Amino acid sequence: MKPARVFWLLLLLAAVAALAQEHPAVTAQANTVYVSADGKYVAAPDTALLQFNVSVQDETSQAAFEHASKEEEQVRQVLRANGIDPKAATVGFLSVQPVYDPKSPKQKVIGYRVSTDVTLKLKDFSKVGPLTQQLADANVSESQTLSYTLEDMDDAKNKAVEDAYRRARNSAETLARASGRTLGDLSYASVDTFEMPRPMPRMARAMAATATAAPPAPTEEFTPQTVTVTAHVNALFNLK
Repeated sequence: MKPARVFWLLLLLAAVAALAQEHPAVTAQANTVYVSADGKYVAAPDTALLQFNVSVQDETSQAAFEHASKEEEQVRQVLRANGIDPKAATVGFLSVQPVYDPKSPKQKVIGYRVSTDVTLKLKDFSKVGPLTQQLADANVSESQTLSYTLEDMDDAKNKAVEDAYRRARNSAETLARASGRTLGDLSYASVDTFEMPRPMPRMARAMAATATAAPPAPTEEFTPQTVTVTAHVNALFNLK
């Protein structure tokens, strides 16, 4: 078989498999109706998720660890200055990597890099701007990522499923009336839910390098984008 034909055959099989996964196979039964519907739940976020890294380099691993400890203490000071208990931040494991001289063919070690990730959840959005700006000014992080989410995501998913099911049942009832029948009990259902994230990446050191006379924070006077959770429901109803 020619390569081109093999490619198109594989592509067709992949499309069929994807379609089968999106719409699960349901054995056709007499006096039933099968419907699909999408639903969603939209809400204002209640949690700001700030993620940043602490990464330092020094000549020896011990010096790099000590340097990293000083940087993390700066992070604690910034948090305390904004009325945040440092225990509210989650710190990942410390990683140590040798740094090689790119000009040396024998991979000569010229230093060591120690890095870790820090994650912080904020309920008070007014602290986001000052906190991210002060972290940038302290020059303790190479990058910051800010995103908004819902703390109780399970409840949001449940509401999206309820909306999708309501739409599916409405469609089934309409079809039943049009055929002179009455909609019966639910016989089968499958559910998929999806969250639409809203990340807002920011480069901390670039901000610190260009900062002049206390410019407003990038998030100041803006409203965080809403969080949307969608659900897809496949439902099989009996007909009376």
